[in-house]
Amino acid sequence: MNPINISEKFKLFDAHWTPKKIGELNGQQILLAKLKGAFIWHSHADEDELFMIIKGSLKIELRDKTVTVNQGEIFIIPKGIEHRPIAEEEVHVLLFEPLSTKHTGAIINELTVETYESI
Repeated sequence: MNPINISEKFKLFDAHWTPKKIGELNGQQILLAKLKGAFIWHSHADEDELFMIIKGSLKIELRDKTVTVNQGEIFIIPKGIEHRPIAEEEVHVLLFEPLSTKHTGAIINELTVETYESI
C-alpha cells in the first residue's frame, strides 16, 4: 500500500482514449485517461460512469443536450444513457467504473480497449 500520485501517473502515457488502471475499490476500477478529439457514441447498459476532470474541459454530448465539465468537476452518466465525450484540447480525466464496464459499451471499433493496462 502506497499513495498514488495522479500527476506522476499521467506522465507515464501519452495515448488518447486508452484508460489506464491505477487501482480497484469495492468492485470499482479507478482509471486515468487522456482525451483529445471526439470519441464514439456509446452507452453502458448496466453501469453508471463517473468522469472527474483533472485537467482541461470536457464536453459530453447526450442525445438531448451537451454538458461541459470543467477542471475540478465531476459528471455522472447514469446507466443506459447514450453519450459521446469530446475534448477540443487534451483533457485528463479520472474515471470510476464497475469492473464489469466495457470501454465502449456494446459497440466494438478501433478505439475499443478490451483490457486496461495497470500503471
